[in-house]
Amino acid sequence: MITKIQDPSYLNQVAQTYKGVLNIVNKFKPQSGAWVSKSGGALHGGAKDVSQTFVDGFWYFDQLGMASTYNHKVFCRQTLIGGNYALLNTTTSIPNPDCYGALLRHRLMGSTVLVVTQESNQNLCVYAHCAKKKSRNLRTTDVAKPNYEFRGYQNREEYHLATLAGNIQGQIVLLKNVPMVPTKTFDIPAIEPKLANASTPISVAAHSIVYVTIRDFQAPVCA
Repeated sequence: MITKIQDPSYLNQVAQTYKGVLNIVNKFKPQSGAWVSKSGGALHGGAKDVSQTFVDGFWYFDQLGMASTYNHKVFCRQTLIGGNYALLNTTTSIPNPDCYGALLRHRLMGSTVLVVTQESNQNLCVYAHCAKKKSRNLRTTDVAKPNYEFRGYQNREEYHLATLAGNIQGQIVLLKNVPMVPTKTFDIPAIEPKLANASTPISVAAHSIVYVTIRDFQAPVCA
């Protein structure tokens, strides 16, 4: 199962389902939006030692990106608490790894989806949105044309989520090499980016999940 979760060619098989649903919505009810009303990655409460660990993020965040690409408005996770696929540990209520990635996505990524491709690494999945603070919703008739100005002068804001000691089946997430664990009052720890020189390539380590904000990416649809 872990091999499949980390295989983009396997994950991409569901794209036809998303596309089919989008076509049906556009044909019969274009003013509405499709929802993924229940998702967990594995049946019967999720897969033990997988669904509640870091490796599950390769499935979860790919699904969030793909659902957005095909104009699905809501993606419901099964569940907040209860079962192996919960966002919170069923016993302690401490966030599981997927919770931190979902929180970052909620804070950073807006509703306008951009078309992005990469051909350098077949094991790398990439999705792009307008930043949340500067986004606007695209109507179904809008066309996102490749017309933008990219200077790349400002420092990038990068959030690198990694595993503790390389254990992809662990339940500890590192951000800037610091374990993400709740405070003594059970608050979520501060989530701050690493600033990177805009002239340097974005580096993605193996078995990691990265969010990047490029502040001076001047795409018209993000105005």
